[in-house]
Amino acid sequence: MEVKTRRWGITALTVFFLAGAAISLTAGVSLFLPDSFRESIWRLNPRAHEKLTSLGVWGSILLTTVSALCAAAAIGLWRRLRWGYWITVCLIGINLIANVTNVLLGTEPRAIVGIPIAAAILAYLMRKKVREAFRPQT
Repeated sequence: MEVKTRRWGITALTVFFLAGAAISLTAGVSLFLPDSFRESIWRLNPRAHEKLTSLGVWGSILLTTVSALCAAAAIGLWRRLRWGYWITVCLIGINLIANVTNVLLGTEPRAIVGIPIAAAILAYLMRKKVREAFRPQT
């Protein structure tokens, strides 16, 4: 069996998704248990807190789901499994679409910063050598 070396970009994305899983879980729990020490996380984005709080328990469910998907992506990326690759592509693609939509509708003009970042990550993931680093599930 051929041993493949781990690409630095895949390692960086793994860390990125692990951080995303931890942050979104913390945010989801803080919505479910308001007025806890976790509430301070919302100082970074009070507008998101307001919108997610208006969803009630669904805001917490949404963030917990995002956390689970980020964790799955991180595990799949680290283990270089094909399903991890596709979860990653889907999550970054959804993020790109959301950023473009937010900018075009004017709901979150700062999302323009995320557009070239998401596009660059997708371009990296579409490279042949990166795609080949992921083995099919056996």
